[in-house]
Amino acid sequence: MRGPAQLDPAQRAAAWEHLASAELDVLVVGGGVTGAGVALDAATRGLRVALVEQRDFASGTSSRSSKLFHGGVRYLEQLNFALVREALKERELMLTRIAPHLVKPVSFLYPLEHAVWERPYVTAGLAMYDTMGGARSVPRTKQLTKGGVRRIAPALKPESHHGGLLYHDAQCDDARHTLTVVRTAASYGATVLSSAKVVGLLHAGERVVGARVLDVETGAEVEVRASVVVNCTGVWTDDIQRMAGGRGRFHVRASKGVHIVVPRDRINSETGLILRTATSVLFCIPWGTHWIVGTTDTPWELSRAHPAATSADIDYLLGEINDVLLTPITREDIQGVYAGLRPLLAGESEETSQLSREHAVARPQPGLVSIAGGKYTTYRVMAADAVDAAREDLPPGVPDSVTEHIPLVGAEGYQALVNQLDTLSRRHGLPVWRITHLLDRYGSLVVDLFELMTQRPELAEPLVGAEEYLAVEVVYAVRAEAALHLNDVLTRRTRISIETPDRGAAAAETAAALMAGELGWDDAQVAAEVEHYRRRVQAELDSQQMTDDERADAERLHASDIRTRAHG
Repeated sequence: MRGPAQLDPAQRAAAWEHLASAELDVLVVGGGVTGAGVALDAATRGLRVALVEQRDFASGTSSRSSKLFHGGVRYLEQLNFALVREALKERELMLTRIAPHLVKPVSFLYPLEHAVWERPYVTAGLAMYDTMGGARSVPRTKQLTKGGVRRIAPALKPESHHGGLLYHDAQCDDARHTLTVVRTAASYGATVLSSAKVVGLLHAGERVVGARVLDVETGAEVEVRASVVVNCTGVWTDDIQRMAGGRGRFHVRASKGVHIVVPRDRINSETGLILRTATSVLFCIPWGTHWIVGTTDTPWELSRAHPAATSADIDYLLGEINDVLLTPITREDIQGVYAGLRPLLAGESEETSQLSREHAVARPQPGLVSIAGGKYTTYRVMAADAVDAAREDLPPGVPDSVTEHIPLVGAEGYQALVNQLDTLSRRHGLPVWRITHLLDRYGSLVVDLFELMTQRPELAEPLVGAEEYLAVEVVYAVRAEAALHLNDVLTRRTRISIETPDRGAAAAETAAALMAGELGWDDAQVAAEVEHYRRRVQAELDSQQMTDDERADAERLHASDIRTRAHG
């Protein structure tokens, strides 16, 4: 490995030049967590690989999940033990070896609704959950009486439970994790590009031999030659299969999942909550100084680039959580709302909540591999399966996957820095909580941010309008993390868009000015970026007043994509 890749404008320009002339083994289409995982898996097998994403890395499903690495308690009830075991193994790998700086244990209270039969039933399931897949890095399930529940979660109505069980899973910032997988792939030699849209596939007879790729930022276009193209586009999977001229082996349906974000003081609890609903489960997840409450699970057939949350979605979430809370959450408490689309394999059931979360890999024609389905937690397994399937189009001797043993950038040395929190706090003049916040977002790469703050002390100041973040994080996002637009920074490199009451509108001007210094924007470009961001915020707020998907979608689409050449 050459050291952590710096995904800056110079790297992007060099990557475009390389694409035009390279003979690749693998071209990965789609920069969500699955595509990032495939790029890393292929690169660490010694293959020549490039990853292209039409918008920003993690701009789709991979920044809009429940932000959990979990086995899936509800899959135990469906007797899908293989999926749970596989996911819990991945959770353990993330916590201990691959991404301990990004993935952290989180506790959940399972309140018991029934006095007699439910405790032994749930206990049996969670006892399996504690041991399947080699899960050793989180505490075992703990039994709680009614009084025990009241002590750790006084927010719950006493009549809403008969005691409960406390169990553990893990969580991460999904967008930052996906970006870190991308940077790790680049560090092992993968060429990675955002704002790079596949507009056509290249053929030699029936065989796919590459793709035409459009630079969404400049309008330039290149032909990229590759032995195999791996389609990791999630809810766009069928589009790429149609582009290839084939029918594909499976089809993908989109299921919309909506989450709301509220301040931490609105729910008086020391732990997260998992609540049974009529069709699935509802999570209330600790998220720094906030809670994330979700999710919904409804079919979606409108804009896949910008799924919209409706007033009905928000009412559903408020209704479910307020059923158990002494002090209800109101719409005025909500500081963030986000909607994402799960790519589910079609054809198994009419109800999206019953569609399989297992993944499928297919080689619908020579030179093309498609992978879809699955869940965020098992991205690494999905990636390994996709590259294994690509072997049929590659020369013999491709090694087996090694990503089980590959830490993501920022993992090495992370624990030593955690042990030096007080020293780092004194050295850099920042409170311990800020150092911890940085460490949990960058791991040992935080030393790069410290160096930037030493060179430019003004970057150690809180970002105006989003004071939990520092100005240096905006600059670093451009210099090392492939951020090209204001939306990339406020929505994915940070989570300001869902963590501030104004959705980041106040921070937009300061952040854009910092980016301008790195990207050479003039005043007009700064104004355009700020205006676009604020239009997007308003369009989302307007869509959340609509009662049905069609009207919400229409309102959301009033704000066009800043990547103006991209099409949804």
